[in-house]
Amino acid sequence: MTDTVGLLHPGSMGSAFGAQLRARGHIVLWCPDGRSEATRRRAEQAGLEAEALPELVSRSDVLLSLCPPAAAEETASQVADLGAASAGTIYVEANAVSPSRVQGVADRLAPMPVIDAAVVGSPPVGGKSPTLYLSGPSKQADRIAELFASTDVRPHILDDSIGKASALKLAYSSYQKVSRVLAAVAYGAADTYGVADELMVIAAKRTRSYLVETDYIPKTAARAWRWGPELEDAAALLADAGFPDSLMHAAAATLARWDDNRDQRLDIAGALEALRGQGDLDQPS
Repeated sequence: MTDTVGLLHPGSMGSAFGAQLRARGHIVLWCPDGRSEATRRRAEQAGLEAEALPELVSRSDVLLSLCPPAAAEETASQVADLGAASAGTIYVEANAVSPSRVQGVADRLAPMPVIDAAVVGSPPVGGKSPTLYLSGPSKQADRIAELFASTDVRPHILDDSIGKASALKLAYSSYQKVSRVLAAVAYGAADTYGVADELMVIAAKRTRSYLVETDYIPKTAARAWRWGPELEDAAALLADAGFPDSLMHAAAATLARWDDNRDQRLDIAGALEALRGQGDLDQPS
């Protein structure tokens, strides 16, 4: 079965998704209005078909939104304002936005069905296979999963609740992307003081992600009273080396929410509840 997919808008990830769909025989449309020359080249290389936005919307069986997160609502509003989608068109909100923003998109586009989607991994080029997580109405989610069957994009359906895919993406991003920033400033500070090679030796001793070590969360809570002051000194180190220190101060402020749990034996749920329950402490007066 050949579907027509309207791609909003083909950046590096979107054009790679479009190329995967084209290779499977689907028609992939894009709108060149206001797009850069680089975007035009990507679209041409991926074999995408140019259309004005009204025609793109009216022709598409699936509208796939893969754009900068800040433009997610505007893109959905442009589609809603046209009101020209064919009966049964599915809108796939695949941007890295919060669950509440996805729900806002769904409300704006109703009654058009919306699938909440999240891409984890690099663009599907050169043998790379990102996962496309899907949540939302089961019939439509199944159809999107089938759309990407036999491509290098691996669909994975979570459940029928809008927001699950976006929550998973941002929960992962909150660790993965901030970790990259922390790696940059840590390496920069070590390099400034001539100990970068030694830092790499220490780092190489670890073989897995801290993110999988959830059993360490209660230990972090119990030791927060010691870790917080250490991170304030780390902030001073970064500042002296000319690097931003705000992440260290923020981490110390987060640890301070566990001040009442000094050396306590908590379970994971208890540690997280203690962390969540102090939300009003950091609010400005």
